[in-house]
Amino acid sequence: MTKPDDPLSLDNQLCFALYSSSLLMTKLYKPMLDEIGLTYPQYLAMLALWEEDGVTVSALGGRLYLDSGTLTPLLKRLEKAGLIQRERNAADERQVLVRLTQAGRALKRQAAAIPRKVAASAGVPVAELIALKKKLQKLRSGMEG
Repeated sequence: MTKPDDPLSLDNQLCFALYSSSLLMTKLYKPMLDEIGLTYPQYLAMLALWEEDGVTVSALGGRLYLDSGTLTPLLKRLEKAGLIQRERNAADERQVLVRLTQAGRALKRQAAAIPRKVAASAGVPVAELIALKKKLQKLRSGMEG
């Protein structure tokens, strides 16, 4: 049973509230992403690329808070699916650029309804979701230092 004054009670932990909410959010997305053939991490990568195409692998990793050991296999799967292309940067051979293919750009149209469906399924008014997102972004910024 949760004790409001116990600093080590599981339900008093911000980290657990974030973690468990993240798990449930990912579960909520799964059937919608299955319809378009993406996993949740792949969806996040595609969102970033739909915002800005032709970025370096390191810039994409920074945007997604993923290290190269996690990002590289994810990108290989997206490339195998025909959604992206990876190529060496002609200006700097050390850099690998990630570009959307025509199929990758077209997938954006299929994914367009997902945010609205998720918001409707969350059981919380959209205004509250927007306010929560802003608070979480502020928290993330504070933790980045």
